[in-house]
Amino acid sequence: MKKTTTVFIPVFLIVLGLLFRCAPPMAPEEQVRQRCAAHFEAFHYYLSDSMLPVVQGGASPERLRHCFVQTRLRFKSVEWAAEYFMGNTTRFVNGPPVPEVEVEEQKVQAPEGLQVIEALLYPASGNIPDRAELSRQVRLLLARSTYYRKYWSELPLGLPQIADALRLEVFRVTTLGISGFDAPLAGTTVEEARAALGSVAELVQLLDKQSLAAPFFRAADAELAGVRNLDGFDRLHFIRERCSPLSRALLQWQLREGISFLADNRLLRPQAATLFDADAFDPDAFVAGSELRSTPLKAQLGKRLFYDPVLSGDGKRSCASCHRPDKGFADGLARNSGLSGSRLRRNTPTLLNAALQPGYFYDLRATNLENQAAAVIRDPEEMHGNLARSLKSLLATPAYAELMGHAFPGVDVYTEQHLQHALAVYVRSLSTLSSRFDRYMRGEPGAVLGVEERKGFNLFLGKARCGTCHFLPLFNGTVPPSFQKIESEVLGVPDQKGGRRPDPDPGRYALTPVAPFLHAFKTTTVRNAARTAPYMHNGVFATLEEVIEFYDQGGGAGSGIEVPNQTLPAEPLRLTGEEQQQLIAFLSTLNDTLPWAPGRG
Repeated sequence: MKKTTTVFIPVFLIVLGLLFRCAPPMAPEEQVRQRCAAHFEAFHYYLSDSMLPVVQGGASPERLRHCFVQTRLRFKSVEWAAEYFMGNTTRFVNGPPVPEVEVEEQKVQAPEGLQVIEALLYPASGNIPDRAELSRQVRLLLARSTYYRKYWSELPLGLPQIADALRLEVFRVTTLGISGFDAPLAGTTVEEARAALGSVAELVQLLDKQSLAAPFFRAADAELAGVRNLDGFDRLHFIRERCSPLSRALLQWQLREGISFLADNRLLRPQAATLFDADAFDPDAFVAGSELRSTPLKAQLGKRLFYDPVLSGDGKRSCASCHRPDKGFADGLARNSGLSGSRLRRNTPTLLNAALQPGYFYDLRATNLENQAAAVIRDPEEMHGNLARSLKSLLATPAYAELMGHAFPGVDVYTEQHLQHALAVYVRSLSTLSSRFDRYMRGEPGAVLGVEERKGFNLFLGKARCGTCHFLPLFNGTVPPSFQKIESEVLGVPDQKGGRRPDPDPGRYALTPVAPFLHAFKTTTVRNAARTAPYMHNGVFATLEEVIEFYDQGGGAGSGIEVPNQTLPAEPLRLTGEEQQQLIAFLSTLNDTLPWAPGRG
């Protein structure tokens, strides 16, 4: 019997080895699927076997918080795939703890997911007031994780999508992860960034046989491992010296392996090596078709129209009357005067980098620059123009007729839309990420940030929490790393400086009458903010000092104004006077170089 067994085992192993040797090697996409599937399983079973029993068992707050942190870390290991391939589900797993509004249907869905659970586990009082709701939220999360497991197993994967998703995860850590966007209370920003980057490194190791990106992952992890407290975390150094080289290395790997890039027409170009490349963003990303992409001749016509009062009803006001180049394409007024002499409803925003967002006006009522231009021209208080009448007049002018012909060759019949489009193209030409900050992040010679400016950036992305609404690198509300939607916020802006009543402007509520949108306004850019005072939709604050003081005290709710739906945390930031000045010093580095001269050139 022993002899038979002794002979059989080697033969069996030889046959088994031959079978494996003859089996085709597993495709890289399938290796990624299986590795990520194991992480989805770990997330699901930790929720079902650890988190839920602890919640239902009446554990101590300390035990609950420990399990919550472990749950979040497990989610971070699948975040790259969950966000990229299953974003509609993931917004209810790791989205902000505010109601989700379906604008077209005017429906409101209550928030759920990890950030809602975090708020329940880290209340200001220190106690956990509603364990029944906590249990309900964990069960909802468990159901979402079940969907993850099923959908991931059926999802077709390709190397272009995988490479794109992994690089976007590096960008997500850069913009949202280390700002504490989705872990504002638990204080686990660094641990979560390590988990997210670690999961990307694990998969890149499967795909990058030469391991050329591995040193960059190790350097990033080592720097994160050395962070002892969040306030001391030098985020500026980490982004410039770790995240950007890492994303650049991933791009080089993709190029070296011949993995194609997606042909998506999106704001962040698929071939962008870093978030701070001069051409990382496409100002034409949100145009409705290829025929609407910009050309120099369209921009030349648009510029001529921009400075010409011919588009206004009385022939006295041009676009440049309110969007002045010397004021950063704003006007320096709290609210400009309408044609009747009364004040306009809202402050004039800058047009610099206006193309780098998917929504326009403070209430986001326009979805493209063409519609925005038409709305302003037709508004009875702003310009009171008539595009059809203006078009007829312009075509009767030889210089304009020639410009129209050059801008739109082959067109037999010009329409109002051609005027709108030319103006929109000119505004798109005002896209410039050319500030000293940008040049420093690109490592350009001579671009330097001083000590106070560096501290200001780290405050912006850290203690002051500015970066959780004014997202890098655009510093507006266009949400990274997909940059496909823009946020609005309820800040509780007062009707006057020092006032105790909210400004009466209903904001987005006037268009979509749902409670979360009452007094909600688009998150505008803070690029060129040092040039574009006054601030807020009503121009209530004259200086950056006043703006920072408002945020420091917790917005309107923090200063005693009744704002039940405020999205800005009402707790004070407790910034020192020195820290506030450091913030202002940093904001001054966001002034773009302005190569555009006024006039009709």
